[in-house]
Amino acid sequence: MKMKIYISTLIIFLFYAGAAKDVLSQNSEKRISRSEYIEKYEEIAINEMNKYDIPASITLAQGILESGNGNSRLATKANNHFGIKCHKGWTGKTFHMDDDEENECFRKYKDPFTSYKDHSKFLSTRGRYEFLFELDITDYKGWANGLKKAGYATNPKYPQLLIKIIEDNGLFEYDKLYKIDRTKLAKNVKPKNDITPESAKFEMITPTGRRVYSNNDVKFIFAKTGDNSYAIAKEFNIYKYQVAKYNFLTKKDTIKEGQIIYLEKKKNKGKDAYHTVQAGENLYDISEKYAVRLKKLCKYNSLPKNAILYPDQKIKLRK
Repeated sequence: MKMKIYISTLIIFLFYAGAAKDVLSQNSEKRISRSEYIEKYEEIAINEMNKYDIPASITLAQGILESGNGNSRLATKANNHFGIKCHKGWTGKTFHMDDDEENECFRKYKDPFTSYKDHSKFLSTRGRYEFLFELDITDYKGWANGLKKAGYATNPKYPQLLIKIIEDNGLFEYDKLYKIDRTKLAKNVKPKNDITPESAKFEMITPTGRRVYSNNDVKFIFAKTGDNSYAIAKEFNIYKYQVAKYNFLTKKDTIKEGQIIYLEKKKNKGKDAYHTVQAGENLYDISEKYAVRLKKLCKYNSLPKNAILYPDQKIKLRK
């Protein structure tokens, strides 16, 4: 009897130990956040919009919803980000799992980007979605409701879920990049920095003769020839990593003469209400120009840090 109890106890222990191991294994896998997902797939969503006339906001919202920000089993095992089933005529690889019915057949792709491209073809080649392409490219609400009407999903709240994702994350901003000459938005086309020693607010002269200025009450200097992160940190009694962090500098970056170098952490809000984007600007540029923390700009405008901006777009500098 004691032996039977011992064996039963051992079996139960091994069962729970195995289950615990599975849970730990799942928790150890890195999950993608929503902002990371948007940052990763925004470019292809915009490209597909300009090729197939499907709003980038809708594509991204569907990808987020259907794949759980890229973390669902279907997304991780089959690279299927849109829940597209095999359907008649599919000759590619397949992946089976329970959904509306047991052991349903889903399309399997070599990578997530192929899934995005197939999503565009799926919507643009099936007659039941044809009426959607008569809508304006910025009418994401019309597209969201139309997808439900055409039978893309069975969830009665599907349109509301898509619309909430789009509005909470500012995805509608991507639709404004439809048919725009994006060469004007190239990252190497930098706007002129209008902060100069003559226009900047002067604060003090250091014992070494360095002139210190302020922007949004954040102290900064104009770099001189030969400056580097280590020398600046030593001169102003701060850490080297702080110089890098305050100014978005990497180990490979060389500090150039006349470059603005902040000596303190940027503020949570700007003195102005908003900024009007110039061609070539990004959120990093705006953060530098107004001495406002990049994370706050992203939050105020519901944009990822690498969002593509367009000329005349309004960027909020405060809540």
